[in-house]
Amino acid sequence: MERQRYADKRLGIVCPVANEEQTIEAFIEEVLAVCGSFHFARLQFFVILDHASTDNTLAIARALDAAQGPVRLVWAPENRSVADAYRRGYREAILADCDWILEIDAGFSHQPRDIAGFLEQMAAGRDCVFGSRFAGGGYFERSAVKRRLLSKGGTVLANLLLGTKLTDMTGGFQCFTRDTLQEILAAGIHSRGPFFQTEIRFHAHRFDYAEVPIRYLNPSHRVKKEAVMEALRQLWRLYKTRRKGGR
Repeated sequence: MERQRYADKRLGIVCPVANEEQTIEAFIEEVLAVCGSFHFARLQFFVILDHASTDNTLAIARALDAAQGPVRLVWAPENRSVADAYRRGYREAILADCDWILEIDAGFSHQPRDIAGFLEQMAAGRDCVFGSRFAGGGYFERSAVKRRLLSKGGTVLANLLLGTKLTDMTGGFQCFTRDTLQEILAAGIHSRGPFFQTEIRFHAHRFDYAEVPIRYLNPSHRVKKEAVMEALRQLWRLYKTRRKGGR
């Protein structure tokens, strides 16, 4: 893929961050190095922070923002969930007229070196591209068996009930054109927990999409029972919507 094709595109990177004082600078530097090598017309990294972060991450992000480079701090104390943080980041990137909007998790759970695969698919004309831990070449690194089974089982169940065909329906790390993301958000994202990623992929299955393999370093936190129950409720709601012909 000729990298000159990216020169007329504006890329926005959306990254909610919490308690990442040990890694935030190195992570942002690596992401920007990868994306910068593609010579975008404009590159912006939106760091979304709220009261969930209690260490020195906010001060570091403020310093990076003040340097007047591509990093933009978005302080969003109104957030009440991770889904709120992502939605706020999407809105900021849309308002900034970014042509492509890349979502990635901080802390190196997502690997910056995998970004190139997303950009190549976007340059080929895709509406959206999704990272997959289960596609050929993708994998969980140092992940607990229970977490892998939960993600894989959730994917199988979501595909069965929702008529989708993605190999990974429960992860993040994805990229959209601005128009595509606006249509997905307009369709309505109701989940307040991690299931919002599955909702997004459900609404996206009617677009021209691709999957790319990613290497995933599993975070230390476990999925709470409340999040699982909320996911099942939202999955049932989407299933009924599909049965009624809504999608």
